[in-house]
Amino acid sequence: MTRAQFEDRLFGVLRWVVIAFLAVITLLPFYYMLLLSLKPIDALLLDPGSLWVSTKDFTLSTYRDVLRSTDAGGQGFLKFLLNSALVSLGTVALTLLAAVPGAYAISRLKFFGHRQVSALFLAVYLFPATLLAVPLFVIFAKLHLSSSLVGLAIVYVAQTVPVSIYMLKNYLVTIPYTIEEAAALDGCSRLQTVRKVILPLALPSLMATGLYVFMIAWNEFLFALLFLAADPDKWTVSLGLAQLSNGVEVPKTVLMAGSVVLTIPVVLLFFAAERLLTEGLTSGADKS
Repeated sequence: MTRAQFEDRLFGVLRWVVIAFLAVITLLPFYYMLLLSLKPIDALLLDPGSLWVSTKDFTLSTYRDVLRSTDAGGQGFLKFLLNSALVSLGTVALTLLAAVPGAYAISRLKFFGHRQVSALFLAVYLFPATLLAVPLFVIFAKLHLSSSLVGLAIVYVAQTVPVSIYMLKNYLVTIPYTIEEAAALDGCSRLQTVRKVILPLALPSLMATGLYVFMIAWNEFLFALLFLAADPDKWTVSLGLAQLSNGVEVPKTVLMAGSVVLTIPVVLLFFAAERLLTEGLTSGADKS
């Protein structure tokens, strides 16, 4: 056996070992969380280390308790999910609406300082969220938006637009400029070129950026707590989960069910958009 063959076999085995290790440390915590959410609290106390749930112990009552409204004796997570969905989807729409023209301008238009603009956009992340929380709360309180989902979405948009512009710009610069020149020769204006040519080609990047923004808005806790703590009817799912974790009388099985409810929407969105994330729509677009 030659050295090259030995290295190929060795690294082939090590690759699968690393993949298996990463899969275990990633999936095992989620599996255990899901397992606990399907057990009654008495079965959990009898055997907390069990990695399997028997048919006699299997129950969905924890999910009914989590999703049922507070008026009916539940935790009200269905309302929290709706609030989070409204804020997250609104944040994604507004962020992309602002980031697409900004990223296109930086990647295509020549103006003074256009090379430094990306670094300035990323510089906003040098400021910790705790430093911005109080000034933003004071400003939005004066605008009467401190206890509204709209105000919270605007705060998220201010946080996500800079990094979204940076992500989209890095993709747009890879689209050959000759495609735009061909569109211009066919009579398209710049706006038509962006809408009919650039956006379809940039769909994978738009999807990836949208998912990233959605996850930020879905999981964010600090500003949601600051803006919505006084109004439980407007709580997001992250605030509802914090309420469960702080409740002494809440069984841990219910807490795990709430954690699963928080996680599943993002996982489903990722798998639904997987094809667009991995598909190279620009492949073969430029035949010059």
